[in-house]
Order: sequence, then structure tokens, then C-alpha cells
Amino acid sequence: MFYVALTGGIASGKSTVCRLLEERGAHVIDSDVLAREVVRKGAPAWAEVVEHFGPEILTPEGEIDRGKLGEIVFSDPGEREFLNRVTHPRIFQLMGERMRELERRCGGEGVVVLDIPLLVEAGAGGLFHLNLVVDAPEEEQVRRLVEDRGFSPEAAWARVRSQASREERLACADLVIANDGSLEKLRSEVDRAWEEILARMEARKKSGG
Repeated sequence: MFYVALTGGIASGKSTVCRLLEERGAHVIDSDVLAREVVRKGAPAWAEVVEHFGPEILTPEGEIDRGKLGEIVFSDPGEREFLNRVTHPRIFQLMGERMRELERRCGGEGVVVLDIPLLVEAGAGGLFHLNLVVDAPEEEQVRRLVEDRGFSPEAAWARVRSQASREERLACADLVIANDGSLEKLRSEVDRAWEEILARMEARKKSGG
């Protein structure tokens, strides 16, 4: 298998790029889905999070309200660090399990795209065959958060600035997809990236890697 770590800032368009790569034949593992799994009601991480933040972060059904939790952790770096410390090891453990499942199911052949928003923050940039960054200007990220997700401008900037900087993500990139225009332009960027991914996978096979 050829493993591609896909990252980018909030509202950079990672989910759209993942969908387009999946259409082209990639297997996608979404760490945001895994993050929801590790804090589902009754899970060990759920208990640690509720004990720390209190029952007021729960929905009436007893699940963690991600909106309420987000308001807390994105306004307090210490609380965000605690949450990451509790969840990140479990997310990567679950990701490893999904990777092994795909290896068995696909006979070790194919491209696996791992959507990891906090790749840089987690220091995991060197763990995969290729790092793919979905890049958008910060002003565009904020516009999308405000217009598409209903954030206030202040809250949108807080989310953007709580993550690794654009420069830090680009510094770890082996390949960049620019998402600063139309969907048609993005499709062209994804086509270009997919051809490069396949070329690098074939080169790795030939080198015996």
C-alpha cells in the first residue's frame, strides 16, 4: 500500500479533496470519523473528557457535544492540549487498525489517503510515504467558516490561528493542492496530484520500497 497523509487548515477543502481522490480510486481513512469513535459514549476517552470538562458538555443522550467542547478548547490552549493528549494516541491506534484492515482486504495494493487535519501539530509528518497539503489563504478559510458554517469572524479567526500556520504546513508538504478558486480548478489540481501520487507509488515499487 502507498500511504498519503492529507492535511490542511480548517475549511481548506480537505473533505472535498478526499471525495475527489476516492472517486479516482483511493481508499480514504478520515481521522475526524475516528475522533468521533474514540469519544463515543462509554469509551475510555469519553470518560476522561467528561471527568475533566464536566457533564455540561454532554448532549441529552449522553454523547459529547462537539460544538460546546470546541468553544472551550479553541479558546484555551491548555484545554486543547489536554484534549489532544487524551484523544490523539487513541486516534492513531485506531488508524493503524484501519490501515491493517485495508492491507488485508486489498492484498497490499493501492493508495490509502489518511485525512489528518493536525498532522503537523501531532509531529506525524514523517510517518507516511507522502504528505499532501490542501492549501487555501487564511482569509478564504475565514470567509468559508463565516458564510458556510455560521461562525462569527472572531470565532473563525480563532479556529484558524489555533492550528499550525500555513507556512508550517507547506514546509512539510511533498505535494500541494491549491484550493483558492472554483471546483473545476480544484478538480484539475486533484487530477494533477493523483497522477503524481501514482507515479511515486510506481517508483517506490520499482525501487523495492
